[in-house]
Amino acid sequence: MARRKKRAASKLKIIPLGGLGEIGKNITCFEYENDIIVVDCGLGFPEDDMLGIDLVIPDVTYLQNNIEKVRGIFLTHGHEDHIGALPYVLRSVNVPIYATKLTLGILQNKLVEHHLDKKTTLNVVAEGETVTLGCFSVEFIRVNHSIADAVAFGITSPVGTVVVSGDFKIDLTPVQGKMINLTRFGELGNAGVAAMLCESTNVERQGYTPSERTVGKSLGEIFDNCDKRVVIATFSSNIHRVQQIIDASVNHNRKVCITGRSMVNIITAAHKLGYMNIPEGTLVELSEMKRFKPNQLTLITTGSQGEPMSALYRMAYAEHEKVQLGQDDLVVISAHPIPGNEKTVSRIINELLHRNVTVLYDQLAEVHVSGHACQEEIKTLIALVQPKNYIPVHGEYKHLVRNRELAMEMGIPSTNIFVPEIGKTLELDADGNMTWGQNVPSGKVLVDGFGVGDVGNVVLRDRKHLSQDGLIVVVVAMDVASGLILSDPDIVSRGFVYVKESEELMEALKNTARSILDKCDENDTLNQNTIKTRLREDLTKFVYQKTKKKPMILPIIIDV
Repeated sequence: MARRKKRAASKLKIIPLGGLGEIGKNITCFEYENDIIVVDCGLGFPEDDMLGIDLVIPDVTYLQNNIEKVRGIFLTHGHEDHIGALPYVLRSVNVPIYATKLTLGILQNKLVEHHLDKKTTLNVVAEGETVTLGCFSVEFIRVNHSIADAVAFGITSPVGTVVVSGDFKIDLTPVQGKMINLTRFGELGNAGVAAMLCESTNVERQGYTPSERTVGKSLGEIFDNCDKRVVIATFSSNIHRVQQIIDASVNHNRKVCITGRSMVNIITAAHKLGYMNIPEGTLVELSEMKRFKPNQLTLITTGSQGEPMSALYRMAYAEHEKVQLGQDDLVVISAHPIPGNEKTVSRIINELLHRNVTVLYDQLAEVHVSGHACQEEIKTLIALVQPKNYIPVHGEYKHLVRNRELAMEMGIPSTNIFVPEIGKTLELDADGNMTWGQNVPSGKVLVDGFGVGDVGNVVLRDRKHLSQDGLIVVVVAMDVASGLILSDPDIVSRGFVYVKESEELMEALKNTARSILDKCDENDTLNQNTIKTRLREDLTKFVYQKTKKKPMILPIIIDV
């Protein structure tokens, strides 16, 4: 008599630490007993109220607290929102990384910049291969996306199989490589899938995402009718787009210049690893551009999102040291603004038009297609995978809810669809039943320059305060030992009022501060902190009465 397979007693925990209710910062943990694996580790970009912040990364306190369980990190592809946080996270959670060749090639450059390249173990895995860590087996499944070497994962655990879609689209005519491996998704579905995590970025769009090749055709038509220098801004990681730009340039006898640090780094890595074909003699340095007529040149640049200090930004505002744009230039913005970047992109376009530059963007010409699945593609994947439980991921809350509705249209019961939240655990048992579990530490860590996590809510609140109402500094000389105030206060204003035009107000401020100090001087029991508090509170009231503004009041006592 055949022995029955022992059923797993514990539950699989699915723990999202980012990528929900937001664009970017994607990271999800899978935990079963003493084993944890992590899928992706991306960054996000600061919101408008995060003044001075450069990047936002996920809070990985839970991984730090359970570091002895963490077996490795698996990466779906090489975009910033999936790998960008690794140089910061690996400082405290340094575990082996598993990814395809191009993804690791892009990551390697980042690790070198952060001096982590010799401290981190990178493992190349080809699509179709499986990696076993602890109780987990992770199969790499080929998908199409706006970057080469993108994969989905089929994760086998003691309680069943979980499919993670990663970012994907169904492109029947990809620029490079094969189309998405729909057959393998169908095989997994027939074998039984307990849960599926599916991306939601384009779920509001009906139909199918067009093939990347449509952009190549459009670019060819632009070059056919252009006698100007062509400047094309696109995502540096979209090497299929860059390859088509280079192909169109070669076909029209144009030399190609590359500008923008991330663009140079990624193209160098992709070319070195064999993911791009650049005929010899095609690339020229920016310093060589003067040797060629405008219609003999193509310039590929970063800055498609209007990022301050990107190469296109500096060109638009005449701050680029080697490129000046004018009426002999055609700028093509070959990207769609990420939600929140619409204003910055619009400002760039307006500035370029002021300089008599011809500008094309996705509302005027077919110069961009998305790398994310629209509704019919998501429905196709659901139909193939046939998951018992469905978890929308990667998107704002409105995207997750629309993805939930799409899954219901495909026949998945509403009780089996879970709209997740960052830090809220989902638990899956051996019978395929999924329930909510406990919350774990989670949130956002802010990166400001070299500081990681140094800037918190208090600092952001102060920055916002300063940006709105400015600063008044009150400087007082005092003999701390005796408690005697030795000088009249000196008032310094920054971002509050223009001093020369508000001399009466500044003099009134000075007199008010002197009056406050005189009262303090009469009471010799007062200490420095008490005097500072009196100055701050009384001057705040005075300024508000006079101006209806609340600048930050900063008293400084100098011990003489």
